[in-house]
Amino acid sequence: MGLSIWSMHFVAMLGFDPGSAVRYDPFLTVVSLLLAIGATGGAFFFAARDGARLAHVLLAGAAMGVGICLMHYVGMAALRTAVSMGYDARLVVLSLAIAIAASTAALLATRREQAFFWRLIAALTLGAAIVGMHYTAMAALELTPAAEVRMDTFGGPPYMLAVSVAGGTLLILLLALMASLYDQRDNVLSALEAGGVGYWELDLRSKSLHVSARGKEIFGLKRDDEITHDQFLPSVATEERAKRDQGFESVLLTGSDYDDEYRLADEARWVNVRGRVLKDGRGRPRRMIGVVLDVTDRHEAFAAVTESERRQRLMVNELNHRVKNTLATIQSIAAQTARRAATPEDFRRSFEGRLVALSETHNALTRGGWEVACLRELFQHELGPYSEEQFRLEGPATPLGPRQALALGMVIHELATNAAKYGALSTPAGCLRVAWAVQADAATLAIEWSEHGGPVVEPPSRKGFGSRLLHLSIEKELGGQAELRYEPDGFVCSLVIPLADMKTQASGAKDFAF
Repeated sequence: MGLSIWSMHFVAMLGFDPGSAVRYDPFLTVVSLLLAIGATGGAFFFAARDGARLAHVLLAGAAMGVGICLMHYVGMAALRTAVSMGYDARLVVLSLAIAIAASTAALLATRREQAFFWRLIAALTLGAAIVGMHYTAMAALELTPAAEVRMDTFGGPPYMLAVSVAGGTLLILLLALMASLYDQRDNVLSALEAGGVGYWELDLRSKSLHVSARGKEIFGLKRDDEITHDQFLPSVATEERAKRDQGFESVLLTGSDYDDEYRLADEARWVNVRGRVLKDGRGRPRRMIGVVLDVTDRHEAFAAVTESERRQRLMVNELNHRVKNTLATIQSIAAQTARRAATPEDFRRSFEGRLVALSETHNALTRGGWEVACLRELFQHELGPYSEEQFRLEGPATPLGPRQALALGMVIHELATNAAKYGALSTPAGCLRVAWAVQADAATLAIEWSEHGGPVVEPPSRKGFGSRLLHLSIEKELGGQAELRYEPDGFVCSLVIPLADMKTQASGAKDFAF
């Protein structure tokens, strides 16, 4: 800005003809340039800083106006000619007032530079300040011919100075434009970095690749790594490269925008690469520019939603299946109970007990997320109403799958009900021992139900509902074996159940706790 004002002054001085030869003193000419640069630079810096108030702007405008005036009059003092020069004091003061007023107005308009209109107003106002001050100051000039005044031959001729000034001005303006463009580029890159977006440029001829710091970070590269297009390719997952190359070649042929997503070689991250082809004057692709984003979170979220939908469908299907099975089981229990009940009260009591047993098994499965239920918990619930001295449980906290838990829950209820009516739990002297263990090959579960000290039990003349349920549940439903023995010491039931299809983990038994 200072050089532009100073250049305007000396270019305008080419139109000044004092009637004799003109030269300029180099030292004073340089001083006038420094005054212009110092005044405008200091004023704009002071007025544009954070926290600048109106008083600061007015003070900066006054300093800028004074600096411009000093630049003009020092530049006039550098003029060497045979004509004596003087000044009208009133017009000198007027030129100073114009410079201060116009400079202040320009600074006030500059503070509202967000809109193009205000930027235009600021530029026109500042131009008017320079021109108005210059020609008012020139109007204040009084020339007096003086033949006896000796012309100093030292100094630069006006036209040489004009060429130098014009060339220097164009150079400074060019540098200022380049600096402005660089600032804009830097601002854009900073905004992209702040948004987590990387920037890249690819020279299609040399295959040289420039990637911003954020882009290198996304691709797992170091900030100081210099890479080519061919060196970049290994960062893409092997199975994704063919798709990526095909899309890239299609963009070069059609000139359309590039937009593709692919997984990186580390198989943990996904990126979205977007770009555009830039062509030379002959319409040939010259380079590509674009951005890259890390979209791993989006792919993970999509995968999570897909998995959630899959699990939801599975749960709905499983729920429908289990509801149907439960209703069928209740229907069968009701029919079998009613068939063997002597009175309605007997039916109610037996049916209610079996429904409660089924409900408690469901509760045990619910606590295990309908994936596992604890065998010990099933025994403890059914035998809980009896004295702890009458029964003994021996076995680990074995996890059961839903199918095994539902079947065994009903079997344990029938065995406990039978022991309470006819067996060891029907008398205070009786004792029940239940032992279970997983066989060494981890393929079967063996359960031993043995009663002692109760009434002598003889084999029944016909099978009741409990016996039928036991054989159906163990042998038909679970594919196991059930053996009922009526020994002199008491009733014994041995069950062997396969574990091949149980929903257990390898470490389920040791991690399963109740």
